[in-house]
Amino acid sequence: MPIVKQMLCVVVVSVLVSAWVPVSQCSKKPVAVARKEDIPYIKCQVCEKLASQLYHQVQRKQAEIAPKKISEYQIIEIAENICNLKKAEADWILQIDIVEKGDKLELVEQDSEGQCNSECKTIERTCQEVIGYADTDVAEHLYTSKPDINSLVNFACKDLTKACSTKPPPVPKDRAPGEPFVPKSSKEAEMEKMLKSMEGMPGAPNMKMYSRDELMNMQNFGDENADDEDEDEDEADFPSKLGKVLRGKESAKSDWKQKIRKGLSDTGVALKKHVNVVSNRIRQWWRAKRTAGSKKNSKDSKSEL
Repeated sequence: MPIVKQMLCVVVVSVLVSAWVPVSQCSKKPVAVARKEDIPYIKCQVCEKLASQLYHQVQRKQAEIAPKKISEYQIIEIAENICNLKKAEADWILQIDIVEKGDKLELVEQDSEGQCNSECKTIERTCQEVIGYADTDVAEHLYTSKPDINSLVNFACKDLTKACSTKPPPVPKDRAPGEPFVPKSSKEAEMEKMLKSMEGMPGAPNMKMYSRDELMNMQNFGDENADDEDEDEDEADFPSKLGKVLRGKESAKSDWKQKIRKGLSDTGVALKKHVNVVSNRIRQWWRAKRTAGSKKNSKDSKSEL
């Protein structure tokens, strides 16, 4: 039952994520906002980078689905997500640092993703303003004309959006400098990518978080006449064992990122075991239901359960 296991894994990961990230820490983290006054100074550079990213991402998508030809809809989808930090297509923004150089602002690409602060939000906002309602036009041009990267940059930033039609103004001398670029740890970047990839998974709409009671109710799918008592005990103990694992070392004073890393390694084996148990119970229940001769027999069987 691969679909059942997939849904159960989604449930468990959702619970782990909600348990590992303390609400208090999330609430204390300041919300970064875009510096809209910086947009005129970086508008052209952002347009050039988004056009370049769009070109390369379309090329990668085409390589993934080869020998099939990429559709115009798939290109439009990339163009629509290229400036949305909630989507994987916009991860390139996380690698850009805004650097002050004299009376100019320069976008410098880093080797790794960084924490999303006001500079990150400023680039996202600029990107959204540049592409605006032109995303479908750029996508159509890519699909029909198949331009090279330089032609696409010229079309998007000079002909279509006019983002590079004029020279950016000089940066005021009293402008407050932006925050320093702070790289993310590899584990943190992996976790964020995993959550983004799970967002559209079947069985995980909007990453729904399940309560303890809801998880316990899932056990009722099984056949209570199963002859393996140890299996029954393991399943009955599933919520409590999961709770113990999640609470393990909770008293240690460490940041939430360390809890995520430890939780992933400590709970992997236990979660796999319990997912298999519940999956077996569902399989047994389904076999019992198919062999039931009538509604009366089905009701009798349920009463015996």
